[in-house]
Amino acid sequence: MELTGTRIIAADRATVWAALNDPEVLKACIPGCQELSGSPEDGFEATVVQKVGPVKATFKGAVTLQDVNAPTSYRIVGEGKGGAAGFAKGDAAVTLAEVEDGTELSYTVDAKIGGKLAQLGSRIVDGFAKKMADKFFEDFKTQVEGSGEA
Repeated sequence: MELTGTRIIAADRATVWAALNDPEVLKACIPGCQELSGSPEDGFEATVVQKVGPVKATFKGAVTLQDVNAPTSYRIVGEGKGGAAGFAKGDAAVTLAEVEDGTELSYTVDAKIGGKLAQLGSRIVDGFAKKMADKFFEDFKTQVEGSGEA
């Protein structure tokens, strides 16, 4: 499944780029994130608890940054395993552009799932994926704009 979207963030591109590479900011924005460690250079390890329809699972996974073109764009590539619930993997292309009101963050997410999660049906899974992407980028916008005011 593929998801796309944009957000205008009231901060300069350098500030948004720094936040996209900050493990504490990312942890605060990833829905259900229990733990996030690592660095942009070496990649991140994460533990995320999520409930998709009737399936609740703890996913452990790794995320790496590829095609890094600071401070304009990068690709986030990750995979998580949720035991009996299955797996999720995908990547997100993130692009930053300077606009009059701050920075426009554009994203294209391509995700794949397997195991019990895949048996839920595309309507439930697609809706869940869209909700998670929207929540992440809304929370990210709030984090960046909030930190700029402090």
